[in-house]
Amino acid sequence: MRRERALFLLLLLLLLLHHICATKAHKKHVCPPSSCGKISNITYPFRLKGDPEKCGEKSYELGCENNVTVLYMNSEEFHVEAINYKNYTVRVVDPALQLGNCSSLPLSSLSRSNFSDTYSYNRTGSYQASLDPGIDGESLIFEHIVFLSCNHSVRENGKYVKTEEYVKWDSKGYAYAVVGDLKAEDIEVGCDIKLVAPTSFTTFNNHSYTSMHSSLAYGFQISWVQLACDNYCPHGFCYFDSSKQKLGCNFGIQGLVFTAAGNIF
Repeated sequence: MRRERALFLLLLLLLLLHHICATKAHKKHVCPPSSCGKISNITYPFRLKGDPEKCGEKSYELGCENNVTVLYMNSEEFHVEAINYKNYTVRVVDPALQLGNCSSLPLSSLSRSNFSDTYSYNRTGSYQASLDPGIDGESLIFEHIVFLSCNHSVRENGKYVKTEEYVKWDSKGYAYAVVGDLKAEDIEVGCDIKLVAPTSFTTFNNHSYTSMHSSLAYGFQISWVQLACDNYCPHGFCYFDSSKQKLGCNFGIQGLVFTAAGNIF
């Protein structure tokens, strides 16, 4: 009986700490939202350059260039298309991509390898490529389109879609685009990967390059869920419930799990 009471008091203490941390995080939301171009509700954790120091997080500072909201990541700039505060994602697009101009390409490659959370439970950096703590590819919130240059025509692999009408890497070679992650056995002999680009628009024709390009111009999502979890649940296991579009917090002690909602099961 004494042991159960001690466990219960400890769980209550953890819940109190959770409430205190959440309250501190909430105080950072008191700044009025900023706006730039079509992004009209820039608030915590984001801030615009020039906002008061108390507003938002410095590592989530956005720029406003020519009335376009700009996000900085991996020494690159991306145009912000939308911010979703319910599921902790921001959709961005490479500024070099032009909708309707299938010859336009991203300035540089970007893939899951640029985000530590896709290979490790230790999330580092400001942005993540998934909303789940797992490290399997299914948790990614974008998928890849891979551009290749080949020294021969690829006819027997249906994944390879010709891009030569719009994109050609070598005047004597053949150019292709492939949707999804390429395994070693998927890379044809004589083919080299030239560019990897992400998209979060998944309902497109995998066998049409114009459709692929439109999906790239739509942009891709990245997440700040780790920061949200650090604020919401610093002393327990934090997770995102996609069905409820909410964070959850579990405190597990010797087989008991106490959620932030107050349920023990």
